[in-house]
Amino acid sequence: MRFVSTRSSSLQDSVSFKEAVLNSIPRDGGLYVPQGEEDFRRWILYADENTSFASLAGSLTSALINTEFSPIICETIATHAFTWEPKVTRLDDNTFYLNLYTGPTGTFKDFGVSYLTSTLETILQMDGQKSILLDATTGELGACMAKALRGKRLVKSVLLAPKGSFRGMEESDFVWNGGNIYPIEIDGTSEDCNSIVRKIFAMPELVQKYHLTVANTANIGRLLPQVFFYTYAFSQIKKNVSGDIYYALHCGHYGNLMAGLYAWKFSLPANGFIMPTTKNVLLDARGNCIMPDSMIPLSERKPIDPSDPSNLERLEHIFAANSLLLRNFLYPAAVTAKQTEEACKELFTKYHIYADSQTSAAYASALMRKDVIEDDDGAVVLIARNDPCGENDFVRHCLGEEAPVSKNREDASRKTSILRPSVVSSDVESVISVLNSLNLLRLF
Repeated sequence: MRFVSTRSSSLQDSVSFKEAVLNSIPRDGGLYVPQGEEDFRRWILYADENTSFASLAGSLTSALINTEFSPIICETIATHAFTWEPKVTRLDDNTFYLNLYTGPTGTFKDFGVSYLTSTLETILQMDGQKSILLDATTGELGACMAKALRGKRLVKSVLLAPKGSFRGMEESDFVWNGGNIYPIEIDGTSEDCNSIVRKIFAMPELVQKYHLTVANTANIGRLLPQVFFYTYAFSQIKKNVSGDIYYALHCGHYGNLMAGLYAWKFSLPANGFIMPTTKNVLLDARGNCIMPDSMIPLSERKPIDPSDPSNLERLEHIFAANSLLLRNFLYPAAVTAKQTEEACKELFTKYHIYADSQTSAAYASALMRKDVIEDDDGAVVLIARNDPCGENDFVRHCLGEEAPVSKNREDASRKTSILRPSVVSSDVESVISVLNSLNLLRLF
């Protein structure tokens, strides 16, 4: 499979999976997307409830990039990445629950970050290279990175966060103790951190010099493994569903929604995606899905922000050739705060499931779009992205009690004390000096 930018679909501008992962951001400021469509039906339909997530991920990785890596290498990437798997629960005859917070830090990000770092380590080992992941974080990504990078030899991570906001890391994770993370506490705000990352990626000579890439969903290697969520859910429920299948989820930065749409383009049986409306994906006066930003020509847009990307441009790209498909495949629902709270209560009283605000809003959307589901005798898969204990203020407000705090989430939320001074002013030169020190000390 080859990849092209959302802003240039020319075959001559296509790149390999390896290049898309290593470079992450196309030169034209767009985002990498798969070129064309693939039929993975034989891999998807072969899997069943006895197929492990790692095995399915290995098979689909091989199907995706069989011209670059052997099946053995693809299996190795997946096996090293996924020592845990999502959990699918049947709530009633037509409702299923996909739990994506089963990983080391209690968030769906664990899957993408672990797969990306496993892929990078494999690519770099084959090519005799090393690479640095440069990202801004408010804490959650740092905990994921700490877990995923342990044991890696060729990938380092430079993470920027406001002073005092790092979470879930241990002293042994830091480069000065033999680990793979260099945490930089910025004497400023989250936007200051994002601004520094943005400015550094705007300097191609620095990106090339330090072999920089990102660990967020701007990187296609972080996004594609989320496709496996949907194929795994299908493998687990297909024997129990006779009608159409819909997926209900919160959009977030549109990464999981995009992954679901890619799964569908790769021949996953899916009949639509249900979600709360956002300012970018909403309903028109006739009740049809629209994306207002899609009316702005790509030539008039700023480059994608590598520090805090949205997958909205990928979403526009997938529907560009067929706007009618948008209206018949995405089903937004205008969910209110009260409806979200009521959905949280219903999930608990009917199924004894604690839910954060995003999962609750997704469930409220499914309740509001029963017309779509029931017309086709369909089933809905409710996607839960994060451990509800991370939002216990909301849970307590709705239920009068809190969700149990898992050990994984407790560890991931624990404040990290950085004993070695690492606070820098909120300017680009200070961070470049850190990158240069890693280079001089041969730490990357």
